[in-house]
Amino acid sequence: MPRLTEDAKGVYVIALTPFTENGALDLESTDRMVDFYLERGATGLTVLGMMGEAQKLTIEESQTYVRRILKRVNDRVPVVAGVSSPGFAQMKALTEMVMDDGASGVMIAPPSSLRNDQPILNYYKQAAEFIGKTPFVLQDFPLATSVTIPVSVIQAVIEQIPTCVCLKHEDWPGLAKITALRAMAAKSGSRRISILCGNGGMFLPEEIGRGADGAMTGFAYPEMMRDVVQHYNAGDPERAQDLFDAYLPLARYEQQPGLGLSIRKYIMAKRGAIASPALRKPSGVLSRNDIAEIERLIARQTKRLEELS
Repeated sequence: MPRLTEDAKGVYVIALTPFTENGALDLESTDRMVDFYLERGATGLTVLGMMGEAQKLTIEESQTYVRRILKRVNDRVPVVAGVSSPGFAQMKALTEMVMDDGASGVMIAPPSSLRNDQPILNYYKQAAEFIGKTPFVLQDFPLATSVTIPVSVIQAVIEQIPTCVCLKHEDWPGLAKITALRAMAAKSGSRRISILCGNGGMFLPEEIGRGADGAMTGFAYPEMMRDVVQHYNAGDPERAQDLFDAYLPLARYEQQPGLGLSIRKYIMAKRGAIASPALRKPSGVLSRNDIAEIERLIARQTKRLEELS
């Protein structure tokens, strides 16, 4: 599989980890899920992410899952694996494991202990030394990591660490950060890396307008992200916005802390992408009221999309 590069663009879906009702890995559903994502326009997949329940898997399960993903993808799109770890020994072991199996690159978020600019930069320099020539995505997600990475530090990483090829932009609010990074790169003539955005696609039209290259996030309707990116890049931002607006109520609902993944898995199971909506415990549980609200939002979304088409 080709290595991840600065040219990454489109939609890199954060893949779920399907489980059976008793909490075992569901590898048949993993195959169905991969097909589901690719049929709906994913240009890449990201596995072992925070919304992929990576923290609930053993090392052996992680390898089994990633190998199954890679086998099903069969070199059709790049696959990025999350390897974030406070210690470099585990990060190196995970990186070697997924790259030996055929991944295209890895994603690294900073540990929550980092608080100042120079320690953040030093951390990424040391991480890059441990993983060698492996290309990596810098995950900037302060809401989850409690680490705020200033534009100046991200730019320093770009300039000093050539294996950093992509920023997963997940700051909130953070649109000004995209603008500043693009302006800084243009002014200095430094390397332009890919910027793919998270936050469930909640700000995708604005992010693309600010200079992002696409999305790296999850949503039960990945075709929304595909269509927004395609129409925006084709010079039709109004069509992109109209489609985005149709999906926005459900995307917003799916962003609830503690329940978001349960909502996404419920819809993915409803759509036939996975056999069961089960999460591995500990997990949130949907109530009857939650399910009724989801169904209402899906019905309204379906009606609006029919009107737009």
